[in-house]
Amino acid sequence: MAAARPSDDSLIELFLDMQAAERGAGENTLAAYRNDLTDLAAHLRAAGTSVGKAGTDDLRGFLKSLDDRGFAASSLARRLSATRQLYRFLYAEGKRGDDPAAVLEGPKRGKTLPKILSIADVDRLLTQARANAENTEQPIAARLRASRLLCLLEVVYATGLRVSELVALPASAARPQQQMLVVRGKGNKERLVPVGGAAKRAMGEYLALRADAATKDPKKAAPSKWLFPSFGEQGHITRQHFARELKALGAACGLIPSQLSPHVLRHAFASHLLHNGADLRVVQTLLGHADISTTQIYTHVLEERLKSMVRDLHPLADE
Repeated sequence: MAAARPSDDSLIELFLDMQAAERGAGENTLAAYRNDLTDLAAHLRAAGTSVGKAGTDDLRGFLKSLDDRGFAASSLARRLSATRQLYRFLYAEGKRGDDPAAVLEGPKRGKTLPKILSIADVDRLLTQARANAENTEQPIAARLRASRLLCLLEVVYATGLRVSELVALPASAARPQQQMLVVRGKGNKERLVPVGGAAKRAMGEYLALRADAATKDPKKAAPSKWLFPSFGEQGHITRQHFARELKALGAACGLIPSQLSPHVLRHAFASHLLHNGADLRVVQTLLGHADISTTQIYTHVLEERLKSMVRDLHPLADE
């Protein structure tokens, strides 16, 4: 009697286990893979086949369905990458005798530049956030939220942390004497990131206000291991919560909310450093990019700076 074929779900879970164990994939990465591959499995099931039996034409049909559903080229490329990695893994593990995804071609993607906030835009955000935090006319709970948002802004712009790294900072990150943050990033890798005076001041003010609020409401006096605690399952505020508060702040400053996100602030950190003379390799280290090619999306900033230097400093530039 032939052994039963593994189910789609079990094959996908095997792949995810490998990503977690061998490549150190974090929860967000695993969730993205699971979402993409579950969609693939659902399409194949509707087409009368499965992950274990699908051929190249079946996979091309999946990609066409994504295009028909209006997926952006970047989203389509991500699902193609997940599909390729899944089948490469299944072939290597002997779960398949072939790799039907090896010859798949992805959509042509134009080179997209990250959305960038100007230094003046960031200054407007920080000025408005500080005004909100220092407004003593509002209830303590509202002022505490405003102080937390100011702290989040100051820290992300000072360090360029990913939003997942930012919201999960431990309370120990706010120690007054601490000059560097130890950040656990993608792949569970640690890196050191310097933190400036403005960010440290915002952390100190926020913690002082938290302590003051706790004396007024003993129910909230319980200590937390997180710098930005919440009552949710994760124990700290979520990425989505920070994003919503940031968009609301941006709207109050006259910025377009749809063009504002925590990731845009990370881009601002990198772009402004490069514009002011930082080395690309240094920025790579600060951002936690494993490959310099990821950081090279900012080379347009370097190009503009080099053009300005030649224009301003070369003796024959005006001739």
